[in-house]
Amino acid sequence: MSLDTVDKLVVFLAKRDGIDKLVKTFQYVAKLACWHVEATRPEAAERFKKWEVASGLSRKAFSRTGRSLTGFNALRRNPGATPVIRFLAVLANSGEMVYFFFDHFLWLSRIGTLDPKIAKKMSFISAFGESFGYVFFIIIDCIFIRQRLRSLKRLRTNDEPKEEVSGKVSEIQGDIVMRLMGISANVADLIIALAEIQPNPFCNHTVTLGISGLVSAWAGWYRNWPS
Repeated sequence: MSLDTVDKLVVFLAKRDGIDKLVKTFQYVAKLACWHVEATRPEAAERFKKWEVASGLSRKAFSRTGRSLTGFNALRRNPGATPVIRFLAVLANSGEMVYFFFDHFLWLSRIGTLDPKIAKKMSFISAFGESFGYVFFIIIDCIFIRQRLRSLKRLRTNDEPKEEVSGKVSEIQGDIVMRLMGISANVADLIIALAEIQPNPFCNHTVTLGISGLVSAWAGWYRNWPS
């Protein structure tokens, strides 16, 4: 039985990543809404700010807890097919593990369980690990996209039956799209992390942060939506 939209939404929201992308959408929509009305409707802006903060803390509690094990397990089970990919995977997943691990302490400091004074330091360490990992995840996806494009070129010039070639082409094109979505999300999250590591007018502007957050969230929706 094929899944309709409601079936797919239920499956999507049953995943940890699915809930995370939905709440991330709430978080950055609220950020942009707060920025839009803060000069004319301060009461509404305050409500949107509370929504943004609550969404961010909810994501840290639900989506980050134990998440550092994901990178460790990826390296343990499937580190990559070639030495170059394995090396890049170690760097990428190591950065992501640092990000998720220290995000626990950031969350605990922001809710007052740990000393709130350590929040800034934990945020910097977490953002640094995040940005470090994303750089190498982007490189890995670029390498695979280049390989897939070469495979497409070979397929279109060989003598295999048209039906077989069509199926393989569709599969490769689907993988390329998924990796482009991954690059989009990682670049967007990298901008958000850079705003914490090295504050600057561009990265720290509310519109830049809001659009980056939504690009990352919606790319995640696309990647995790059931086919």
